[in-house]
Amino acid sequence: MKKINIGLIGFGNVGCGVIKILQQRKAFLAQKIGIEIAIKKICDKDTTKKRDVLIDKSLLTSDANLVLNDPAIDIVVELMGGTTLAKDYILSALKKGKHVVTANKALLAEHGLELFAEASERGKNIYFEASVGAGIPIIKSIREGLIANKFSCVFGIVNGTSNYVLTQMSDENCTFSTALSAAQAKGFAEKDPSLDIQGIDSAHKLVLLTYLAFGRIVNLKDIFIEGISHISLADINYAKELGYTIKLLAIAKKEGNELEVRVHPTFLPQEHLLASVDGVFNAIYVSSDLAGDLMFYGPGAGQLSAASAVVSDIVDLTQDIKAGLFRPTLNTVEDNLIKGLRKIDEFENKYYIRIMAIDKPGVLAKISGILAKYGISIASVTQKEKLKSQVVPVVMITHQAKEKSLRSALKMIDKLTDIKEKSIAIRIEGV
Repeated sequence: MKKINIGLIGFGNVGCGVIKILQQRKAFLAQKIGIEIAIKKICDKDTTKKRDVLIDKSLLTSDANLVLNDPAIDIVVELMGGTTLAKDYILSALKKGKHVVTANKALLAEHGLELFAEASERGKNIYFEASVGAGIPIIKSIREGLIANKFSCVFGIVNGTSNYVLTQMSDENCTFSTALSAAQAKGFAEKDPSLDIQGIDSAHKLVLLTYLAFGRIVNLKDIFIEGISHISLADINYAKELGYTIKLLAIAKKEGNELEVRVHPTFLPQEHLLASVDGVFNAIYVSSDLAGDLMFYGPGAGQLSAASAVVSDIVDLTQDIKAGLFRPTLNTVEDNLIKGLRKIDEFENKYYIRIMAIDKPGVLAKISGILAKYGISIASVTQKEKLKSQVVPVVMITHQAKEKSLRSALKMIDKLTDIKEKSIAIRIEGV
């Protein structure tokens, strides 16, 4: 039986999960694929740390060169994270004739073109299923299962921390800070959760989904990113009353001959499939021309979930090596109908608006007049009970409106002496 040797760089939580699976399912996998997958070397900066998997200590090293320079190692698995050393190690592995498996979405989002180009030049592959949605097989599905399809949009709940916080606010009727503290207490949020709650992690993943679905690498700076820290409990509850749920969505969609790529909190109708995705679960919803609308759902994190995806990539590469095949990492073709990226000012959406106004005659007329001046039509308006003194929340749903017009209108509304807080606007999708 042919043997394929693996070198692992990064022996943290997911790395331990990969080793567990390769140990416990060794015979199972060999029987399925006709190849023995052997762990040749494991590299980590801390070789003395106690871990939840037993290994032969002779496999451990703190020197990555013992993995990269070993001619017997066929596949390097990078699970160390970061965008500096990890990039150097992957480039080195490719140059030394090794295939690569990684879960490093930040690295691929920032340096993917360079790394994929190097892999192609060397006739090697970089596989990265675990970088989006952990064990959810979304990358393989778009790249292979839906290869004959063209896509109109990809919507994703791809950050478990933010989704847990929003779910907690809704279910427990609590504030953002209370929900975030609960997420940290349960280990669902980092001590510094900024990458998650500010939408950066979702944007990294959106870069990869956009490339897979539309054949275009988008720079992070070109993605509109808005986090969830400004979402109030009032907005959560008003959304429920109006028949919506608030989710942090990563969105890539074609509008005419332009592509919109954005991450932000979104009102979704409660009957939409994504609206029922709660807690730390992830889901990616795709609209395709042949297969129709599909949703991929599952845990977005977790040791064995992510490790399962890494092992899947390893197995795919062993099959290629055995057959002597080279399949390009990304067999994407750029959608030639897309002429460019749409700027945020040109986005068109329906909107939820909450305006905190003094309760007196004529105020609503002033607000409506400003909105009309900017061509914004109101679908519904509700004046809620007074929250404090004479201030009342005025909640509106608009018809389709251009982002630039809405922002200009709200800026003018907020200058009115009768408005006591900065107005809130949240985009509506799925209707």
